[in-house]
Amino acid sequence: MPHVSIGDADIYYEEQGQGPALMLVPGLGGQGAFWDPQVRDFARDFRVIVHDHRGAGRSTHSRIQYSVDQMAADTVRLMDRLGIERAHYVGHSTGGAIGQTIAQDRPDRLLSLVLSATWPGRDAYFRRCFETRKELLLHRGFASYWRASVVMLRPPRWISDHDGELTDELRRLIAAPPPVEVLASRIDAIVAFDRRARLGEIRCPTLVVVAADDTLTPPFYSEELAARIPGAKLAVLPTGGHFAPTLVPAEYNTAVGAFLRGHLERR
Repeated sequence: MPHVSIGDADIYYEEQGQGPALMLVPGLGGQGAFWDPQVRDFARDFRVIVHDHRGAGRSTHSRIQYSVDQMAADTVRLMDRLGIERAHYVGHSTGGAIGQTIAQDRPDRLLSLVLSATWPGRDAYFRRCFETRKELLLHRGFASYWRASVVMLRPPRWISDHDGELTDELRRLIAAPPPVEVLASRIDAIVAFDRRARLGEIRCPTLVVVAADDTLTPPFYSEELAARIPGAKLAVLPTGGHFAPTLVPAEYNTAVGAFLRGHLERR
């Protein structure tokens, strides 16, 4: 399986397809496998790259103070090592925070930008959600953290209909949980993130996409992003919670794929 060194960490990545580069960057869980329902579809037209964030999955679990700036720098270094000068970019949740950072600090590296179920900067609601999740992680352990996260990330009906799948997922995850101190630092990183004052600097074509029933990064965050980013388009999916790419992939791929393919000529 491919790893590449970015200097002080090894990053696990996979790629599929040919054409303009497309970076699919996951959220706080940090594992590129999140994008499995998108890769084959988008690889018909793009060279699709997914990777595990530093601190997650099969990448180096560095014991550092994590930040969104550091995550963005890691992503750009990965692009450098893969010979990617400019890429289309889809970032989900934390991946969207990373995308905002790259679009503002390194606008020369992005051809287009999709901000998926993400947020422009901290507020009281976001802080309270992640204070709760971090407290459970530190004082009750990863299993309690994950159980609470389930009801924040998925719609109620989906949870009711997939209880057995969730039980199996927890069993798999607790067999090899992420290091608590690394996950806690990554939570601190996203709670500290706030780039809303610079959203007007983003100039690449931008799509903001969210599910109407997302309770972790609710639609009003996406509405703010779309209003502040010049020329940004907003797509609101009827359902999917915070995990629309995996729970309603057909609807998600249609909305995001149409936007990306509409900018294929950008090189």
